[in-house]
Amino acid sequence: MLLEPSLRRIGAVAITALLLGSAPAALFAGTPADTLVIASAIDDIVSIDPHEAYEFSGLDLVNNTYDGLVEINPETLQMEPGLAESWSVADDGMTYTFKMKPGITFASGNPVTAEAAAYSLQRAVKINKTPAFILNQFGWTAESVDSMITGAGDTLTIKVDKPYAPTFLYNCLTAGVASIVDAETVKTHDVNGDMGNEWLKTNTAGTGAYVLKSFKPNEGYVLEARPGYWRGDAKIAKVFMMHVPEAATERLQLEKGDVDVARSMTPTDIAGLEGNADVTIQNDVGGQIYYLAFNQKHEQYKNAKFLDAMRYAVDYQGMADSFMKGAVVPHQAFLPKGYLGALDDTPYSLDIEKAKALLAESGIKDPTMTLSVRNSADRMDVAQSIQNTFGQAGIKVELNVGEGAEQLKEYRARLHDATLQTWGPDYPDPNTNSSTFAENPDNSDAANNTGYLAWRNAYDPGEMTAESKAAVLERDPDKRVAMYADLQTKHRQTSPFIVMFQQARQTGVRSNVKGFYTGGAIDAVAYWLATK
Repeated sequence: MLLEPSLRRIGAVAITALLLGSAPAALFAGTPADTLVIASAIDDIVSIDPHEAYEFSGLDLVNNTYDGLVEINPETLQMEPGLAESWSVADDGMTYTFKMKPGITFASGNPVTAEAAAYSLQRAVKINKTPAFILNQFGWTAESVDSMITGAGDTLTIKVDKPYAPTFLYNCLTAGVASIVDAETVKTHDVNGDMGNEWLKTNTAGTGAYVLKSFKPNEGYVLEARPGYWRGDAKIAKVFMMHVPEAATERLQLEKGDVDVARSMTPTDIAGLEGNADVTIQNDVGGQIYYLAFNQKHEQYKNAKFLDAMRYAVDYQGMADSFMKGAVVPHQAFLPKGYLGALDDTPYSLDIEKAKALLAESGIKDPTMTLSVRNSADRMDVAQSIQNTFGQAGIKVELNVGEGAEQLKEYRARLHDATLQTWGPDYPDPNTNSSTFAENPDNSDAANNTGYLAWRNAYDPGEMTAESKAAVLERDPDKRVAMYADLQTKHRQTSPFIVMFQQARQTGVRSNVKGFYTGGAIDAVAYWLATK
């Protein structure tokens, strides 16, 4: 067991000493010099099998214990060669050839081969866990994947079912579900045809900078650096992740020096650390966006002037500067900053008089709406601000407050009037958001296309569906960027969506910690570059 219940009360340094076989905690004037101690809420972990992990905390662990054919550089957030040193695509756009880097081994010592890479992608499709859909987009099924992905010697051949934009495939190959596993080791742990899934839920078999030494769900895990990592040995020998769900406790531990990094603090906790010379606050963005959506089964939400009136009745900057300070940044397009083709301009701002004028032009008299909102403090604050400013513009808002699961059930059944929601990308390519915000191939109730946010709001985006589908097939990267820019501009001007914010991420680190990268909107955290 990683942590006995009685150990939870004795402090991070003492726990670290016990876990890692170090000297007694009294010998340390802080956390051990060779160990990065992190506090975060990690109870979202379902599995650490890289082909099953889909939650943020699990993917953080995967990102430090496995690699893919293509990687994201943690410092620049740019795509770069991973376990493949080069790749090319045939003229027909449907066959890709990857050349594996020589000399790389898994933690077991087994060599990384094209056969292992093929097995890994085949395995992800065949075990068919939650993130498998990212790979299934390329026409790979349990029946077809063995013939569509093959490896021999140093050459991996990947076939797809359509001539997609190459960047679409490459971006998807940076996702955790495309991690390369040690095929020979995993096969020895196959139980009843599970392809080692049960074993990999609590073990690692990758090429990453670290290997898992111990793991206890809802308590923590310990990683240990492996020498000879192909990207350069980890700077710190051990990483100890503590599950600390209470933000105030994280702050206290960070202030005392019991932890090096605190990742789940609230804006209030962050503000309380101002002036503390021993702590630095790192600011980054996450991929989640906050938006309002309006169900076009209600006629008033098809009125272009009314939609415009609402866009100018939101206090974007005011909310970001007050109760949402540090948690969000104003953002007004469906692609988060950091994604290929993302827009970072914010053409709308609170203008009550303009909203009133547009409302008058709409011809809608004394409009009312019911805004569904999840019963959580942050969502309620946003909803009440909207209720206030919409009211000033002449739009009466009643709040329908409920639990998150209830709200989603209503939303997915197209039974809402208006709703306040967030959306996080599923994989690091613009198609992940474009396909849901700007596509709706069948707007009928019978279609039940809950995966499309456009469908959930009974919104027919017209030509945008075809334009979004064309963008994922555009092989010229510059043209693809331009297509997504055009889509986002058109979408925010005409759709029943108002994108308001992008998630901001604030991480507290002790001032002696350098090189801790949280990965922006498109990747997971990197531990191996951190120093103390």
